[in-house]
Amino acid sequence: MVLLERTPLVVPEAAAAAAAASSPLRRPSPRVLREVPPPPLDPILPYLRSINKAMDELRTGPKFEAAALDRLKICVMECIDKYGDDYQYSTDPRLLKIWILYADAIGDFDKAYKQLEEKRMFLEHALLYDAYALFLFSKGKVLEAGKVYEVGISRKAEPLDHLKKMHTIFLKHLEKIVEEADADAQPKPSKIQKKEPILLDPWSESTMNNLLENINVDLKKFAGYHKSNKVYHGKVPLTSPQNVLRNKVIELGGRKYQIKGSPGTGAFAKVYKASVDGNTEDLVALKIQKPPFPWEFYMYRQLDTRVSDIERPSFGYTHEVHVYADVSVLVCDYLPYGTLLDVINSHLVLERHMDEVLCIYYTIEMLRMLETLHSVGIIHGDFKPDNMLVCYPSGEITNETFKGETRSERNQGLCLVDWGRGIDLNLFPSGAEFYGDCRTSGFSCVEMQEQRAWTFQADTYGLCVIAHMMLHGTQMSIQKTPRPDGSYMYWNVELWKNLFSTLLNATSNGSDAAVLRSLRMSFQEYLCSNRQLVGKLNQQLAKQKTSLCLS
Repeated sequence: MVLLERTPLVVPEAAAAAAAASSPLRRPSPRVLREVPPPPLDPILPYLRSINKAMDELRTGPKFEAAALDRLKICVMECIDKYGDDYQYSTDPRLLKIWILYADAIGDFDKAYKQLEEKRMFLEHALLYDAYALFLFSKGKVLEAGKVYEVGISRKAEPLDHLKKMHTIFLKHLEKIVEEADADAQPKPSKIQKKEPILLDPWSESTMNNLLENINVDLKKFAGYHKSNKVYHGKVPLTSPQNVLRNKVIELGGRKYQIKGSPGTGAFAKVYKASVDGNTEDLVALKIQKPPFPWEFYMYRQLDTRVSDIERPSFGYTHEVHVYADVSVLVCDYLPYGTLLDVINSHLVLERHMDEVLCIYYTIEMLRMLETLHSVGIIHGDFKPDNMLVCYPSGEITNETFKGETRSERNQGLCLVDWGRGIDLNLFPSGAEFYGDCRTSGFSCVEMQEQRAWTFQADTYGLCVIAHMMLHGTQMSIQKTPRPDGSYMYWNVELWKNLFSTLLNATSNGSDAAVLRSLRMSFQEYLCSNRQLVGKLNQQLAKQKTSLCLS
């Protein structure tokens, strides 16, 4: 049961009686007439008092429990019947608590939640989603409970931090239950018989079709999802060449987007810079894909629900997606400073490599990204420098920036985008491993090259390649070196042996977040060991920003 606050009476009864007695309309009469009291200013207040009284009786022991429960149910149901959709209380958390008690009283939270959805009431309150999720969990509907949390977070229900915290606690509790169930259900593998891993190709057409079918219901609930069964009917086809689309206006969901240019074109989609509703200061990135592909929008919404607010800017934002029968358009934030690949190439043009302090800074950022993603069951799947948008801190970086294990403010140096090949491990069986090639030249991990199972290596190998490109200006080549026990390890022999040897020889089993955190802290400690390094980093970033803005 939800404990309701005791609210003081709005109009004191003594004052009301005194006012009635002094009324000039009152006349002596042999009859005793009962005056009809004026309607209370707060009609649900009597119900709140009755509810509190009944709940106090419930706490006194089992002797009064049955009668108190009956009174509580009658009171709650009568209140909802009279004032459940009263506009006066449409944002009053007291009525929401009574709605939750009502759902408990009728034993059907699904029905109560559906009614509130239809009335568009309390959808901005975190308490609604938290209570509904806990109800579903108590009924064994674990997946549905998780989805309710995700819907509430995607709607930014307040207090959002509390809702995210409860969602995290829920996921950890769920993970523990699954682990215990697996331990009870599965016999320990003997030396002779080992448990065969589940192998899947996460990017095959059949897998993607199954995943899209499974998440179809969730997609419809996410804020910003717009779907039409018709083909796009704008004046200019969205798949027109760039020179045709330039300066043309595209209408989507009541907004007008004027194409200003194309910051990039990938293998699967075209990306355009566009102004919104004629405001040249309000710029977005439009990602146009044919055939339509809403998977990336789903991945962005998973990031919204699983990643903490302070780390969230590291992974880009999407505002909405418009899915038509022939094409889809993803509306994302636009960042003006180019990509990490642009930074690397700007040094190569001048026939020089990036300063090591810059390489360390961006490596710390990438390690933090993967640590965050992998700890919440997400693999990016296309971790390369042209998917890293460059950001610049709002102020100077100090030693304090690198002293803690967690980030103290939203001052990201990189923003990882392009989530079309993202992998949500929560949609796969526990312990699943993957096969298949990312088909990005130079970024296929060792396991892909040798047709072995992989999980997080798809990302960590990409990090190693990027680090090598920053240090040496070329993609990485690896060599196979025998260990004393006859097995092999891979490493780059030129620099940063700990980073390369650790990540290039990681196993598929289990999360690698702790390893990534340890590597990141070693880089941060190095920067903190010399104040001149942090000063040099600030100079290099300022110089880089000026150089790229002028180019």
